[in-house]
Amino acid sequence: MLTGKQKRYLRSLAHHMNPIFQVGKGGVNDHLIRHISEALEVRELIKVTVLNNCMEDRNEVAEQLAEGAGAELVQVIGKIIVLYKESRENKTIELPV
Repeated sequence: MLTGKQKRYLRSLAHHMNPIFQVGKGGVNDHLIRHISEALEVRELIKVTVLNNCMEDRNEVAEQLAEGAGAELVQVIGKIIVLYKESRENKTIELPV
């Protein structure tokens, strides 16, 4: 579980990033979750966009992605979801205590 200070720090790192995944009308599926898990292992912090044609609520999509990928939900703002998961092999982000 991330503290408020850690979430603030991760949000500041994610601010300049571009989303690398999009959730569309297909919604959340195993294929998407697997790709997000792989990307989190490499990058640790990613952004995901929820498109207008996605019929699910963006907060539910965020919960499903975080749970499926075993990641922490950092933020849902507008149609952007920020996810964080500490990498086992490519650790680059040092969280504040």
